[in-house]
Amino acid sequence: MKVLFIGGTGFISTSVSRQAIDLGLDLYLLNRGTRKVDVPGSHRLIGDVRRPGEVETALQGLEFDVVVDWTAYTPEDIERDLALFRGRIRQFIFISSASVYQKPPAHYLITESTPLCNPYWDYARNKIACEDRLIRAYREEGFPATIVRPSLTYASNFPIAIGGWGCYTLADRLKNGRSIIVHGDGSSLWVVTHAEDFGRGFLGLIGNWQALGHAFHITSDEVLTWDQIYQTIAESLDVEANIVHIPSDFIARVAPQRAGSLLGDKTWSVVFDNSKIKAFVPDFQAVIPFREGIRRTLAWFDEDEQRKRVDKAVNEEMDCILSAYAKQSQCVDK
Repeated sequence: MKVLFIGGTGFISTSVSRQAIDLGLDLYLLNRGTRKVDVPGSHRLIGDVRRPGEVETALQGLEFDVVVDWTAYTPEDIERDLALFRGRIRQFIFISSASVYQKPPAHYLITESTPLCNPYWDYARNKIACEDRLIRAYREEGFPATIVRPSLTYASNFPIAIGGWGCYTLADRLKNGRSIIVHGDGSSLWVVTHAEDFGRGFLGLIGNWQALGHAFHITSDEVLTWDQIYQTIAESLDVEANIVHIPSDFIARVAPQRAGSLLGDKTWSVVFDNSKIKAFVPDFQAVIPFREGIRRTLAWFDEDEQRKRVDKAVNEEMDCILSAYAKQSQCVDK
């Protein structure tokens, strides 16, 4: 089967790309070629998807059974994909986000029928708009869309709420005994999923024609508190976590750039019912517990010291929040 990944070298998609090759898919990766990521066995196509002329040139003479867009974030991106692939493919998979689900949730257990509504986060609202456009295209013109909603998925990154996403900053703070922030009281429930586990479910949807017109989330069934997530990272580093609990709304006031991802996602207790993906992909099972997965992440960093990038801006943001909270606490104590 001939498959095109638009992107394919990100935190999740790199792992899935390698799994796709192992399964024998004829995989093409279309991106700008700026990331130094090697996916042996894949075909590289260089082009900026935001420039239709470049994409048309890169795709000239090629036909695909399935296209997966890992990089679409707005309805305009979907319109571009519709123009590029309408009538040319058998399946189009859009990577949405589990943040699209109702916030605040009316029930802790999330299914694919949970309403899509997120008044807190532009990112989630744009993903909802993308989904709406694709479903309309499916209903009105038979565009062969499938929607996939990852939640907090990791491989070479730390699946955390605060402390840096694509850097080593959190680990560096832990190793040096510096305070880290956990939002709320640390007891709310969350689910993190290793990219390889996500890939096991995702690849079962590629070429699965029964999945057309459907949406799926794909997550682990392991449920952890946020304290457990951060403490497990610390334990894997053989250190103690110096956790400071700070209310999410306080963090959002001090660091407004965190408001969407906290109030629109990670503040709430969320558990995912994976019955639907298991029904469509009967062999799917998440098998990598977080205690093992995070050791793989740390081993990836240890393979190359250059990967252990400490982001000054992330440290400054955390220190700013901690300082502001300490000052407030002192005022309350007085």
